[in-house]
Amino acid sequence: MDRSYKKDIPKFRTALEEMKEDLSALSTKTDWTKLRVEPLLEHVIRLDQILKSPKFARETVRLRQGVAMFHADLVYLRTNLKALKAIIADRRRSGQRSHKS
Repeated sequence: MDRSYKKDIPKFRTALEEMKEDLSALSTKTDWTKLRVEPLLEHVIRLDQILKSPKFARETVRLRQGVAMFHADLVYLRTNLKALKAIIADRRRSGQRSHKS
């Protein structure tokens, strides 16, 4: 199994938890926390639990055949995190502009 997969999943969890806090502090018309952050966070938590479970602890060598699927998870999560970061940055910029008026 790809080492970056095992290493990145916990990082994604931390990033999503921080984004959840950041988004709750911003006023947006769309509830991005419910729409994207919480479902992504649930997915990451499940993946992390599965990777740490004794059932799959010894499967590393055999799971190398599934690297393409694990890579797809990483791309999916990175893409969503990047988009959420952009939303947070945009809302912060627009909030700063409205406070200056």
